[in-house]
Amino acid sequence: MVSYKETWPPTPLHSVIVEILVKHNGVMLDKDLLQNITRVYGDLPESEFNNELMKLEIEGIIHVSYITKSRRKIEIIKPGQGYMGVGED
Repeated sequence: MVSYKETWPPTPLHSVIVEILVKHNGVMLDKDLLQNITRVYGDLPESEFNNELMKLEIEGIIHVSYITKSRRKIEIIKPGQGYMGVGED
């Protein structure tokens, strides 16, 4: 398998994340999403994966929520759907 750093990926990582989520009805666990991404990108550092998730969440494209201490649910934010930040209730 080719390493993430060895070649320039044909599609930006954030686009691959959104495409994979769309194929899985907009919701996936973080480990499952990372496994799907490694099929496209090869070995991807978890820190790079987390950075892309954070960027997409800041842009309002996805929402990441913790199910347990080590498992996260990642879902695409649908039009008209919103999430309140901490202390906004």
